[in-house]
Amino acid sequence: MSGSRLARPRKKRAGQYHHGNLRRALIDEALRTIDQQGAEALTLRSVGDALGVSRTALYRHFSDKQALVAAVAREGFRTLRLALIDAWDKSGRGHAGFEAMGDAYLQFAAGHPSHYRVMFGRFDESGVRDPELTEEAEGAFRALVDALVELQREGLARADDPVLQARFVWSVTHGIAMLVIDGRLRHDDPSGATLNRYATERLRAAIAVQ
Repeated sequence: MSGSRLARPRKKRAGQYHHGNLRRALIDEALRTIDQQGAEALTLRSVGDALGVSRTALYRHFSDKQALVAAVAREGFRTLRLALIDAWDKSGRGHAGFEAMGDAYLQFAAGHPSHYRVMFGRFDESGVRDPELTEEAEGAFRALVDALVELQREGLARADDPVLQARFVWSVTHGIAMLVIDGRLRHDDPSGATLNRYATERLRAAIAVQ
């Protein structure tokens, strides 16, 4: 084969995967895609192409898009749960801990908008439940339920059904979080801190023992 030249390897684009933890790199690239284009634009192939890895390498970690999305959601719920528990404990529990949990929730949503959209979006139409994802989601909610149960035991909250009470608190805080990450709160309170503080005070009054 005289005169032939060896083909030069293609150069990887900036930001492509080189070495290390491929699973972590795939999740990070998925988060970038969600942040820039929305979860609907996410595909396993596009993530692999962006990192310059083969389909075989992709499928070693995720069987399809839904498996990747589930991994993103699991990570989000786990991070949220730990943030809520940490805020509750470090603030001394009680009323101060309840308020700190509200702050921690909003800070998580604002700091991890791509995780948050996947956690509470409907991007899996297959109807197949992911047991690990369900466990992580329930664990994050349980952190709030447990805090409310403790407030009830101490006479600081009404003795209502704690799960229903937690859903009431969560629905308000979740609404504020979505307004923040969608950029709906502008002018004097873009971070939602003032609104969230007001809502937390009103929630505390609403669940207080009469």
